[in-house]
Amino acid sequence: MEAPNSSFVQSIMIESSNLLYLYPFDHPSMILAPKFFDENDFGVWKREMTISLSAKNKLSFINNTIIMPANQLHFAYWQRCNDIMISWILNTLNHDIRDSVLYAETTQILWNELNSRYGQPNSARVYQLQKNLCQITQGSHDISTYFSKIKSNWDELNAINTIPAYTCGVAHAFVKREEDQRLIQFLVGLNPSYDMIRSNILMMQPLPPIDRAYGILMQVEK
Repeated sequence: MEAPNSSFVQSIMIESSNLLYLYPFDHPSMILAPKFFDENDFGVWKREMTISLSAKNKLSFINNTIIMPANQLHFAYWQRCNDIMISWILNTLNHDIRDSVLYAETTQILWNELNSRYGQPNSARVYQLQKNLCQITQGSHDISTYFSKIKSNWDELNAINTIPAYTCGVAHAFVKREEDQRLIQFLVGLNPSYDMIRSNILMMQPLPPIDRAYGILMQVEK
């Protein structure tokens, strides 16, 4: 197959909403994720990359919703997007991991290989996160800093422990139970100076959402 005439390719305008559109400032050396992946915290790295690719309107390249076009002109655009996205992902990998996936021909193959290798549940990491949650207390921190520390561990656990989709009222009951457990975990780590407001929150029936309890505590702190 002959390569499409470059001047003809450049003369065809692609709208910014098109999945194959690239902004003029999109280039192969861009760093999309602040987290540099070195075999640790794959869930955090994956989340940051997914958000960045979604903002670039390029999630379709990793979730199998766009296929290699047969049309010669469209293929040229697809190939350009594919190569730039591979570069974006490679730019966030350490040297050894980068070398091991360097020859992946498509973004999806590269993404699937990383998921297969590092995306499996990591029992050691789950253990560490649960241990962190048992040890985190407010101490000398303000409410905001303490909450941020504990929530970052919750969020990473959520990324590791994927929950199957439920129907009817099962999902709501499960989510409510999980939120109540985390609320109690958050309250347990508060300093003794918050004993009275902690008791008031625990007497609420049903227990309030974590965000509401956090707001109440912030008001008391101020």
